[in-house]
Amino acid sequence: MKGIAAMITGRLNARRQPHISVPNLVIAQRVLDKMAAAASHYIADETGEAMVGLVVPGTHTNGVPTLYVLDTIAPDDSAVRQLHTFQQGDERQDELIWWLQENWRFGREKHTGADGKPLAAKWDVPLRYLGDWHKQPGFMIQPSQGDLMTAKNWIADPANGMDFLLAPIVTLGHPATTESHPAGANYVTIPQGDDTCMRVDFWYLDGHSRDFMPIVPAVYPSEQLPALVAYPWHLAKEDRFRAEYSLLEKDGLFTSLVLWEASGSLPLEICLLTARLGWKKVLILVTPSDYPASPPTARTAPFVEMKPEDDIYTVFESLWADSEPVPDPPDWTWTEGRFLLDYVYALEAALDLREEAPVAGGGGPVSNGDGDAAEDSQSTANTDASP
Repeated sequence: MKGIAAMITGRLNARRQPHISVPNLVIAQRVLDKMAAAASHYIADETGEAMVGLVVPGTHTNGVPTLYVLDTIAPDDSAVRQLHTFQQGDERQDELIWWLQENWRFGREKHTGADGKPLAAKWDVPLRYLGDWHKQPGFMIQPSQGDLMTAKNWIADPANGMDFLLAPIVTLGHPATTESHPAGANYVTIPQGDDTCMRVDFWYLDGHSRDFMPIVPAVYPSEQLPALVAYPWHLAKEDRFRAEYSLLEKDGLFTSLVLWEASGSLPLEICLLTARLGWKKVLILVTPSDYPASPPTARTAPFVEMKPEDDIYTVFESLWADSEPVPDPPDWTWTEGRFLLDYVYALEAALDLREEAPVAGGGGPVSNGDGDAAEDSQSTANTDASP
């Protein structure tokens, strides 16, 4: 009864807010699947994730825009999950959103979707952060007053560039009879295989509303909506990236990471601009998003000095335009057990990058190519380094 009363109260509050309407809402089935998986993993504690998707103008819907929720992104291990508390919003989550947005932007420029098929004109809008969903204890199907204040402050902050937020609430343990909900309800239910259902209530807030308003979802099969690219290796395999970056840094290499359309198709590549004192050129290490399963490639460009105030993307664009691809060194074979530093050493020797002889005792392979890093590599790879 408490949950039903809360839902009715929310609807009444929405009716009392004059001249306020909510957009249409479409949810990809994969989003509900990810919600269910995350919620079942944290049964006792609150949890949640960020949502990304599209805001499509109401050209064919009587002027009412439609929100399409395409994906939900989990926070990293720094998220605070407790019985009545959940806090998220970390750098990795922000970087994943940026990765998805940059790939989407490139796809729009090429009129191509993540699957390589033409992108319909309907979807030619920016990929956006749409809000957060979170699981609440019991049958608390409505956002709390704390949620309301947090959302209002977020919308009011011009730095965030948001004029609305979606705030779905996930609750568990509902009787299976809840699955039969009336048409036009602001919730959906998902059977959990134990005679109970997960329930997701959808709420919407914009800068003109005093309280969250219910918003009615329509669930579409995932294949009927645009797909997004898979997560890149440097964010999906954080331990590997920390090890790679630590090895490069400890060897005296300046390294900067840039997302770039190196192949001209989706997904974008993760490029590492590398250089060291004494080199005549800089190296651009190009890694596919599924590295190390797929091997890196390299390009060389004229050496330039960067100033602290220089924008890395502006510098990289200039270097890329002046760069040339280089073949892999003779007898070089890539295996997932190797590291980028192994590749750099091989390229240094093959391309004669140094202007002067290496310092005695410096340089040498860090792995044997069979998946076993050398002893020195193991000690440095475990260092918690970040760019």
